[in-house]
Amino acid sequence: MTSSIRLASALTALLALASPAPAQQFSDKGGTSTGASAAPAATAPDKPSDPEAAAAAESSWKKGRPITMQYFRPQDRRGINVFETTKDRGVEFTGFKWDVGAAFTSQIQDLSHRNTAAPTMVNGVDANQLMSIGLGFNNPTANLNLHAQLAPGIRVALTSYLSARHHNETWVKDGYLQIDESPIDFVPLKALMQIVTVRFGDFEINYGDAHFRRSDNGNALYNPFVGNYILDAFTTQIGAEVYLKTSGVIAMGALTAGELRGTVTSPGQRGPSLIGKLGIDRQVNKDLRLRLTGSMYKTDKSMSDTLYSGDRAWSRYYFVLENTAATESAQKDSGGINPGFKNQVTAFQMNPFVKFRGLEVFGVVEQAKGKAATEVAERTWNQYAVDTVYRLPNESVFVGARYNRAKGELAGITGDVGANRWEFGGGWFITANVLAKAEYVNQKYFGYPAANIKNGGRFKGVMAEGVIAF
Repeated sequence: MTSSIRLASALTALLALASPAPAQQFSDKGGTSTGASAAPAATAPDKPSDPEAAAAAESSWKKGRPITMQYFRPQDRRGINVFETTKDRGVEFTGFKWDVGAAFTSQIQDLSHRNTAAPTMVNGVDANQLMSIGLGFNNPTANLNLHAQLAPGIRVALTSYLSARHHNETWVKDGYLQIDESPIDFVPLKALMQIVTVRFGDFEINYGDAHFRRSDNGNALYNPFVGNYILDAFTTQIGAEVYLKTSGVIAMGALTAGELRGTVTSPGQRGPSLIGKLGIDRQVNKDLRLRLTGSMYKTDKSMSDTLYSGDRAWSRYYFVLENTAATESAQKDSGGINPGFKNQVTAFQMNPFVKFRGLEVFGVVEQAKGKAATEVAERTWNQYAVDTVYRLPNESVFVGARYNRAKGELAGITGDVGANRWEFGGGWFITANVLAKAEYVNQKYFGYPAANIKNGGRFKGVMAEGVIAF
């Protein structure tokens, strides 16, 4: 059986699992007919008694359910290409409201991998022998999203991972308070809050724009591809952000703890992280949107900085370039690269974004320098990526291509190493909340020494993913 036939069969199964079963029909009088010749009477479908209600019901699944939260990124198709929330309320405040959302994702993987690493025997086992992998389903993942509108312009958000590759148990991702309007009746403060947003708590830090497009565990609806970037700058930290949003200009400054968890121990070895972002986002006309941002992240001292290791969901490419002793959870970053900047890091990322009608181009230009406490000198990593996506006029179907290259120094290895990746894929929004997508991926590693398992490493093949988000 060829790879394409196997993928088509598996994708059919995946869509079948996500598709609703046809409902049984019963007589409105109750009971059942008897006799072999009996047949149900044909009846005309009920006509909606309220045309407005019928139109609203149809819109809820074609365009998305009504949004009840203010200053909010929709969690369905309407959230695509939304970055920071704007100063548009969206809905009026009519009293306390709360909202429950969720996202579920599962992949079908049909990848092959190989390497040219020299055998390295550990307790009689070759540590460079690759795990045998083939066609199969990955671990399904799920997110639970809770939101509460406490007051005009004041909202609370809480996200939990119900199941993830790295944490199979329920795990709270983040929880924060976002303020877009002043609760104090003081005219200068109210005027200031027309252009200012403040966020407090434990949140996904706003370094770069790539984190707005990536797959976040169960929520893979915003990502036009299956994989994230090779260097995946994503983490949650405790702190505060202050935004200035006016006339298409975005400016942000943040102070965070620099680590995944808060602690008061080893104060001399820990310090705050400083994060900044500046950019423009303009809808030039009805056809053209331009956005360009630059971001900075700086931690001078930390026990365990998590800028490139903070994702508790991690890679979609299970077991690629991993040895026979690998586990799904422990080798969570398969296919990605963690530069190992555990104790000190300074990173910059620039992101251009152009949308002209159905065509989108998004770029990543990134440089990061840092080291671990045991290292004398800083190491440098550079990453480049470009996504090109074309969406049909109604944007329910899209195709795209991504090129991603990361290159830099790893501790204990002389010279630069890295990887190049191509992804080609597409997707179909069956409804505003249900997405099916597939891709072909081809990644090659370079620079790794003969004793490293990634020497001559390569993986390629097809992935299919089903996503439900609301």
